[in-house]
Amino acid sequence: MGTLHRVSDEEELVSSAALSFIDTVAALQSPGGGLHGDGVARVVLTGGGAGIGTLRELARLDQAALQQSEDYPALSIDWTRVHIFFGDERNVPVTDPDSNEGQARLALLNSVGVPERNIHGFDLGAIAMEAAAKAYSAEIAEFAPHGFDLHLLGMGPEGHINSLFPHSPAVREETELAVAVHDSPKPPAERITLTLPAVNSSDRIWLLVSGAAKAEAVKHVVDGSPAVDWPAAGAHGRKETVLYVSSDAASLL
Repeated sequence: MGTLHRVSDEEELVSSAALSFIDTVAALQSPGGGLHGDGVARVVLTGGGAGIGTLRELARLDQAALQQSEDYPALSIDWTRVHIFFGDERNVPVTDPDSNEGQARLALLNSVGVPERNIHGFDLGAIAMEAAAKAYSAEIAEFAPHGFDLHLLGMGPEGHINSLFPHSPAVREETELAVAVHDSPKPPAERITLTLPAVNSSDRIWLLVSGAAKAEAVKHVVDGSPAVDWPAAGAHGRKETVLYVSSDAASLL
């Protein structure tokens, strides 16, 4: 495990992660910045309570920066120079409440002016899931050929990240960037997920974890347990791995 960032509760976690997100992405947008050297940030978003909470906080901070006096400008992100990807998606329309992309659009993307061409969704429903997974891998190869600058991850009580569940074929995948999942133990059963090879192509990985039910999984992540048993333990950023964890989720450390 990399850096442990312990906070009091989910509210502080969301605030800390959002402020760090702005600092990080703004720095990536400097001339020649970012993994691809073009000043464009490639970011993977996550769902879940802390993940969507962070997106809402980013939207709030963006609006506050726009309203800030010119005499005291606030640091902000140029959202036209961000490419957005998703760690996983349920096999539902974007309009469905269960859609990660739909939740992200409502929480953040619809309000900050990310160009539609920069939002890379899975387009589920239009084509078969296996074909959609291959198409998403091709989209990553086209728009993020060297990997991602930042990958946000939530985590379940059993240590799952994206839709990589313990002992599943998806968590054992070693070559493909995205795969279809037909038997997720958490409904809905059908999903597409980025794999550990895709996750670990990220310079920075931030896990956003809160809740007492996740304390055992947090300990396994920190201890470096096998990824097949605790998938989150297999997430390793090339430059940094940060675990933002609330005090209740860190109770066994």
